[in-house]
Amino acid sequence: MKHKVLFLLTFVFLSCFSVQAQRGVRIGYIDTEYILENVPEYQEATTQLENKAQKWKTEIDGRLSELDQKRTALSNEKALLTKELIDEREEDLYYEEKEILDYQQKRFGPNGDLFIQKKQLMQPIQDQIFAAVQDVAAGKKYDFIFDKSADVVMLYSNKAYDLSDQILRTITRSSKRRQVSSKAERKAAEEEELVPEINYELEERERALEEKKTERESAIEKRRQEILANREAKKKAAEERRQQILDERAKAREDKLQSRDENTNDDGKSATEKSSIQTTKDSTTVETPKTREQLIEENRQKKLADREKRKKELEERKKKILEERQKAIEERQKAKDSLNNN
Repeated sequence: MKHKVLFLLTFVFLSCFSVQAQRGVRIGYIDTEYILENVPEYQEATTQLENKAQKWKTEIDGRLSELDQKRTALSNEKALLTKELIDEREEDLYYEEKEILDYQQKRFGPNGDLFIQKKQLMQPIQDQIFAAVQDVAAGKKYDFIFDKSADVVMLYSNKAYDLSDQILRTITRSSKRRQVSSKAERKAAEEEELVPEINYELEERERALEEKKTERESAIEKRRQEILANREAKKKAAEERRQQILDERAKAREDKLQSRDENTNDDGKSATEKSSIQTTKDSTTVETPKTREQLIEENRQKKLADREKRKKELEERKKKILEERQKAIEERQKAKDSLNNN
C-alpha cells in the first residue's frame, strides 16, 4: 500500500511539475495527532468515552462478582437440594454467564457501542480538521498537504512547512463563530445514547428465571423449616424420654429405700424393745417428734444391731458345722478301728 502511495505521489509531482514550473509547487504537511491533542473537543470526547467505558466495565465486573456469589451459595446449599434443583440452578447460572459475556461483547466488541460512539464523537472533529485544511490550502494556494500521522512515510520534514498551528487557529476561529451551535451539538453528542434494542424473548426468559428463583428459594426455606421442625421434635422426644427414665429411677429408689426401712423396723427390734415401745406409747399420750439426725442415728443403730445378729448366727452355724464334721470323723475312725480288731 505504501509503495502504491509513493508511486502515485511521484506521478503527481512529475505531471504537475511541467504545468507549474513557472511558479513552483507549494507543499505542506500537518500532524493530526498534535492537532487532536490541542483541540478541546477531542479531549472532551476522549473523557466521555473513558467514563462510559469505565462505567460499563464496572457494571460487568459487578455482575460477574454477583455470579460468583451465586455459584458459591449453590455449592453451600447442595446438601439441601435435590438433583433436579441443582441441575436447574446450574443451567440458570450458565445462561446468566452467557448473557454477561454477550453484554460485554455488545459494549466492547469490534462493532460494539464503544466503537460506534467513538466514531460518532470523533467524526465532527475530523470534519473540522478536513475543512480547515481545505480553507488553508485554498487560501494560500498549496498544491499538496500531507498528514504526518498517516501511512505516508516521511523520512524528513522541515518545520517551516508544518501547517498544524495554522489548522489549529482555523479550527479555533470556526469554533468561536459556531459556538452556540457547536455547544448544542457537543451536549447532544454527550447525552446521546444508543437506542436500546428491546428483546422480548430475553425479557420473558428473565421473568421466568426470576419466578423459578423465587420458587426455589421458597422450596429451600420450606425444606429447611421441615428439617428444623423434625430436629426439634426429636430433641423434645429425647428430653421427655430422659426425664421419664429419671423419674422411674427416682421412684424405684424411693420404693427400695422405703421397703428397706420397713424390713429394718420389722426385723431389727427385739420383743423386749417392741414391748418397751408399746408400753411407752401406751403410757405416753403425747410423743415428741424426733429430728432428722435422731432418725438417721436410730436407723444406723438398727442396721448395726441387725448386722451383729447376722454375724452371731453365722458364727453359731459355722461352729455347728465344725462339730458335725468332727463327730463324723470320730465315727469313721471308730468304724475303722473296729474292723482292724476283727
